[in-house]
Amino acid sequence: MTTDERYMMRCLQLAKNGMQNAKPNPMVGAVIVSGGRIIGEGYHVRCGEGHAEVNAFASVKAADEHLLKEATIYVSLEPCSHYGKTPPCADLIIRKGVKRAVVGCVDPFAKVHGNGIRKLREAGIEVTVGVLEEECNELNKRFFAFHRLKRPYILLKWCQTANGFLDDCNKPLRMSTPYTQMLVHKLRSEYDAILVGRVTAERDKPKLNVRLWAGNDPKRIVIDREHPCFDGLCFDNGDTVPGQIAGWLHGQGVQSLMVEGGAETLKGFLRAGLFDEIRVETAPVVVDGGTAAPMLAGEELRFTGREVYGQNVIDTYHRID
Repeated sequence: MTTDERYMMRCLQLAKNGMQNAKPNPMVGAVIVSGGRIIGEGYHVRCGEGHAEVNAFASVKAADEHLLKEATIYVSLEPCSHYGKTPPCADLIIRKGVKRAVVGCVDPFAKVHGNGIRKLREAGIEVTVGVLEEECNELNKRFFAFHRLKRPYILLKWCQTANGFLDDCNKPLRMSTPYTQMLVHKLRSEYDAILVGRVTAERDKPKLNVRLWAGNDPKRIVIDREHPCFDGLCFDNGDTVPGQIAGWLHGQGVQSLMVEGGAETLKGFLRAGLFDEIRVETAPVVVDGGTAAPMLAGEELRFTGREVYGQNVIDTYHRID
């Protein structure tokens, strides 16, 4: 690992502290280094408050201010260049007089998108872009999808038997272990909205909250007209529903959607090509029949990981752009 990568890794560690409160802004971390020593660091704590760069400069001790002229600032996301709820961070970096800036990835938000980097370079600051770029993009994948694709980042998630069924002869079947169930609740806490279909809502009566983890409950959505058990908007079933939902959620400022099933709902999103990630948990259970789990089209997917918890296996796939 290079020196730049090591300090960018620290930026990513800091940025994750803003997972719950930075929304709808991205998670960003910043580190200021001079003479091989970190003299300041910070992250974007809460939307409407100081950005990572602001907090990093604020943490620099008065005795170290003179070191800024030879310092490098590391930022996981391109510094903003526009006036929003706070002034441009690019202007602050220029005013502080640092020698160099290292940026993890470019901000896709239209009002930034390269302008922050350009402004720094025009001010005579040496700028390096793309250090741990893949990791920096992964951190804010939901924010990026929302701005690039004009829809939420969409995760499809289900649990299936070893022989590929979602239930036991159309009856609910507990397949997750207590630990993998907790992981699902952790995942829910990271998403803005969660969706199921009418059959799942009526048969399983899921709460769709994060009672086994800390965090905010996602907004709950069911594909059914005037269903009494869920808040948010309800939709009639049909082939155009995934697109309707994605468009409506984007208009509501919802950056991420977790789809938990059942089969027809999942297949609808797969047919529409409206997904970014798929998470499949397979349990060591064999049943005589039931609702078949969705079949995955290998040519559209990239296998990205496998986790094993006891006898349960969780496979993750990402859509090939």
